[in-house]
Amino acid sequence: MTTTSAPTTSAAAAASPAAPVWGVAWEAALSELELDVAAAEAMLSLDHIADAPPRDPWAPPTALGPLPAPLVDRARTLLDRQIEVGRRLAEAAELSRRHSRAAQALRQAAPSVPVYLDTPA
Repeated sequence: MTTTSAPTTSAAAAASPAAPVWGVAWEAALSELELDVAAAEAMLSLDHIADAPPRDPWAPPTALGPLPAPLVDRARTLLDRQIEVGRRLAEAAELSRRHSRAAQALRQAAPSVPVYLDTPA
């Protein structure tokens, strides 16, 4: 007696009509995230915040299904970029806080009194 096993989840997903829809949805989601990361990278390279108003806050897409295998490398590369941008943003925020504290300390310092007095000879 021979038994047949059911197809694996990934094989079933690839054979299902919803698989191409998942691929398109994942492509769109990754493209949107790549645009957001590129905008953050551009702001960091320019050392200032863009004048354009921020986009709506990010919300995770729903009903994407499993990540298609051909998009795994793209998703990993995007994740690495996001982590790097997050690290650079944290460094920029710390530098900004240090500059703010230094400027505040200068404003609070009492005006200096002249040490020498010039008199005509």
